[in-house]
This record gives sequence, C-alpha cells and structure tokens, in this order.
Amino acid sequence: MSDPDISGANEVLRIVVPPAQKRTRIDVYLTRQVENATRNKVQQAIAQGLVLVNGKEVKSSYNVAPSDVIQVTLPRPPTQQAIAEAIPLRIVYEDDQLLVVDKPAGMVTHPAYGNYTGTLVNALLYHSSQLSGVNKELRPGIVHRLDKDTSGVLVVAKTDHAHSFLAKQFERRTIVREYWAIVWGRFTQQKGLIEANLGRSKKDRRKVAVTSEGKPASTEYAVIKRFDFLTLLRLKLHTGRTHQIRVHLAHIGHPVFGDPTYGGRNKEWGGLERKKAQQAANLLKLINRQALHAKTIGFIHPETKTEMNFDSELPQDFATLLKILSK
Repeated sequence: MSDPDISGANEVLRIVVPPAQKRTRIDVYLTRQVENATRNKVQQAIAQGLVLVNGKEVKSSYNVAPSDVIQVTLPRPPTQQAIAEAIPLRIVYEDDQLLVVDKPAGMVTHPAYGNYTGTLVNALLYHSSQLSGVNKELRPGIVHRLDKDTSGVLVVAKTDHAHSFLAKQFERRTIVREYWAIVWGRFTQQKGLIEANLGRSKKDRRKVAVTSEGKPASTEYAVIKRFDFLTLLRLKLHTGRTHQIRVHLAHIGHPVFGDPTYGGRNKEWGGLERKKAQQAANLLKLINRQALHAKTIGFIHPETKTEMNFDSELPQDFATLLKILSK
C-alpha cells in the first residue's frame, strides 16, 4: 500500500510492506513497486539517501521484511508539454466538436514518463489546432484511452463542452464500447459476466490485479466463435478500469492470446499436448501483442444529441490470426 505525499518540489512515496511479503532485496522490491522505475535508478536513489526504511538509510542489499515502512523521495521531473508531430492518423469521423480515431497497436494514447513523443496526442496536435484543454498540456482532447498495444476506436474532444458531455456519458456508463479478443481456451458458456474488483498488484505495482481492496469492475462477454484451443469473444465494458479486460480474462483462466503481461504468451498454456503446443507457438509468432481490439464505440453527440456509432475493421495481425484459425 502507498500514500503519495507532495512535499516541495519532490514527491514522497510511502510504502508499507505487507505481512505476507517474502524477504526480498530492496532494490528488486522497489523496482516492482514504483511505476516507471528501473533497478539501476532505484540503486542510485538508495545510494543518494533518497530511500529510508523505518526512518533509516539502507543499502541496496537490504532485505525488506513484513511491516517495514519504506519512504522514497522522487524528484519531480520538469513540466513537459506535448508537441505536434506529423504522424499519420486514421480519422473515422470528424466535426467541430469531436473526432473518432482508429488507433493502431503500438501507439501510446498520450505522453507520459518515458513516452513524450510518438503518441496519439502528438499526432492530434499536428492534425488539429482545436482540442479540449480539460486535461491540460499532456492530454489535450483525451476523454478516455486505450492501452499501447490495444488497437481500435476512441473518441477525442475538440471543445471543453464536448469533453465534459462525453465524460459524463463515460461516468454514467452509457457509452457503448465493444471489444473483440482472441483468448486461450474454449468457453463452455455462450455468454457471461465477470465481476471482480481491480487495483494495483501488491507484488508488482506496474500490473493490475484482482483484489478485494480494488475498485468494482464489470466485463460482459459473449462467444463469437470457438476454435481448437482458442475462442473469439465479444466484450462489453460496464466500467473502465486500467487493463480491465486483460486482467478479468486472465482471472477466469482465459488470458488474452499474445498478452505478454498477463499470461497470454505461454505456448504451454492449459497443458496442450506437443503438437498443439507447437501450433500455438507458431500462432504467437503472428502477433507480438495482446489480440485485443476496440471494435465499436457509441455515444450521444454533445451538440446534435443524436446517437452515433462507429466500427473499426480488424487490424492485419488480428485478421490474419483469425483467418488461419478458421482454416
């Protein structure tokens, strides 16, 4: 658990080691707990006295113990501003209030630590001089986002009014969002609802996990087609938590195919016999990401108040995978 506390120009992160934590080197432990941290940076911070355990400086070799209180002082990076970049965009729809964009896999939605260029926002700034300013310098126009390696449609606000109007629809869960995913295993049920609270993983803060302390999350699924050891699903989000679909599906034993973070790249998944395991390994070579695509988005237009729906074609890697599976 952690408590951010802003002090001066720095951020102070307070981490209480949980009772069940095994003895682990502090540099390894903090690399897992602090977002965007690397082991080298953690070791440098320890050497500079920026890491205290129970109020005392320690060495990188110190083994954390249950109930240790770790205080990490994080120097605040200088304020960044997103810059316009001539990056190709696939615009599905555009008017003076909003845009609907088809984001490719591999593109980060907005600038953040480690990704200040090459993002969707950088491309949007080049495309349009008018984007909502609700989310300040680094996220102009961004009402919602997709994971870097998830492809598909998202809506972008051009005005503050449009941003507020769309954000309320997300808050009230009236936005229609449909995803397609290829997942491990064959579903016995034709449809179902996954309800499990989601929060930051205590083992690795860079991941999301099912935890009773997390926020409520609900994902609806329906089978489109079953294959030998994979299934094509249609999914609808009732909430919009980080990594929600990926974590929920992994939680019920059906990780998204190709997902490197939540168990989707293990060719031995589910105890497949040798021939099928080799087939799985060959299929994994066709896609270097999670087979997850935001296929449809629907909302009420902020100005005309009409219902609008947009659909995205499956990207090449996803479509190729399905074509081979269908054979």
